[in-house]
Amino acid sequence: MTTATLQLVLITGMSGSGKSVALHALEDAGFYCVDNLPPELLEAFVAVERAHGAQQVAVAIDVRSASSLPGLPQRLQALRGQGVALTVLFLDATDDVLVRRYSETRRLHPLSVRGSTDQRRALLDALHLERELLTELREGALVIDTSQLRAAQLRSEVRALLKPQPTTLSLVFESFAFKRGVPLDADFVFDVRMLPNPHYEPLLRALTGLDAPVAAYLSAEPQVATMLAHIGDFLQHWLPSLLRDHRSYVTVAVGCTGGQHRSVYLVERLAERFAAHWPVLRRHRELDVRLTAAASQTRTGAGNPSASASAGDHHAP
Repeated sequence: MTTATLQLVLITGMSGSGKSVALHALEDAGFYCVDNLPPELLEAFVAVERAHGAQQVAVAIDVRSASSLPGLPQRLQALRGQGVALTVLFLDATDDVLVRRYSETRRLHPLSVRGSTDQRRALLDALHLERELLTELREGALVIDTSQLRAAQLRSEVRALLKPQPTTLSLVFESFAFKRGVPLDADFVFDVRMLPNPHYEPLLRALTGLDAPVAAYLSAEPQVATMLAHIGDFLQHWLPSLLRDHRSYVTVAVGCTGGQHRSVYLVERLAERFAAHWPVLRRHRELDVRLTAAASQTRTGAGNPSASASAGDHHAP
């Protein structure tokens, strides 16, 4: 009897980061999903699913299983040794965002001290402890920063990242604004704020790095060409090493002041350069936020609330 090939996605991460949203996205994509499975039952669960010919399974494990987390990396390694195609998806967000989400939902963090007089301090302490407990799982995982993602965006992100790829290493190029914070999921961060800024050109200010006039302006600047070459050559040199290190995804974040012109343009050019040899995903964080906000403003009161909800709104800690 031939053992069925099984794709297993383990969803973990910070409480309030949107794990339930991610799990529901995989369920909609045809995965058999189980929430809050105790880690000590994972291998037995996988064995049963393989015996039944399952091909796509997703499991959410979080800090509620704190006592069993230390042995989880070894269990995952054992599953890989059995031929399971395993992806660990780690959802994260900044502490400020997580605190806001918990304040809005009025839920208690699973590690919070009951009866504390300073609820914010208790929540921050719980988040700090949670990060410590999940540190080993985060290493080597595919990390998604949900701080500025709405639920619909997170669902799309999960589906895109888990789409079958022709090679074992995919590149995610992301533009962002430093004033809104560095993406938590970035493996490499490049600061391009020293480059000429189209913002100060009145005819270009309202445009983005996706628009031809901005591209023409930046492509004519020698500093921009030099920056592109240096970033591209750096990545070209180190990507083979990352591939040998069994990495599945590498996220390259390029930041400028507003995330509208320079970083967007450089991400587009870098994606074009590497798309010939590597699977490439593009992500423009600030432009995506603007598009989502614009779409929300056009909705009537009968609009779909789940599409505009933040990534953590549907999360059960």
